[in-house]
Amino acid sequence: MIVTIDGPAGAGKSSISRQVAQRLGFEFLDTGAMYRAVAWAVLRNDRELTDETAVAEVANQIGIDLSGGRVLVDGVDATDDIRSPEVTQATRFAASNTAVRMHLVGLQQQFGREKDLVTEGRDQGTVVFPHAECKIFLTASPEERARRRVADLATRGVAAEFDDILAQQNRRDEEDSSREVGPLRKADDAVELCTDGMTPDEVIQRLIDIVQQRQAAL
Repeated sequence: MIVTIDGPAGAGKSSISRQVAQRLGFEFLDTGAMYRAVAWAVLRNDRELTDETAVAEVANQIGIDLSGGRVLVDGVDATDDIRSPEVTQATRFAASNTAVRMHLVGLQQQFGREKDLVTEGRDQGTVVFPHAECKIFLTASPEERARRRVADLATRGVAAEFDDILAQQNRRDEEDSSREVGPLRKADDAVELCTDGMTPDEVIQRLIDIVQQRQAAL
């Protein structure tokens, strides 16, 4: 069974989806980490983010390993570095690159073959796994998502202003929704869940309930 969890930046998809997968005993695929890994590698190799060909070359040359909850790029642990504000700003160049998206979509589809999987991203239910048995669109208000992002950065010792994060997030939402390839869009058959006012445990339990209801209906 494949469970897709799509939604905008800051909706808490990665942490929530990982815990849902663990509770269900499913594999977990963090596709956002894959785009961040490409952006991190581009910066690390001093390539120009605005050079689409160079960014695509980096994506095709690197090896990304997401096993064990870590993000290894060519064997280097980049788990924490890919969440830095610098990489967050740079990730849009990888996410909007058609060649990069085609390459990573192929890797994601390969990962999802013949296994129970929870996968999160922007286009998992619409492009990567359009025939997934369970699709969820996880969202929250822009202000709530910005507050969570500021708190997340604070736990890692990174100071950030709420207004700056909100502005960056709004721009990311616009870019994610308007790009030609793999735009952020709710699948027609997805269940939408707004998490404003919900604790992480409440969100996890609600998602598990949705998955189990879908399992029972198959």
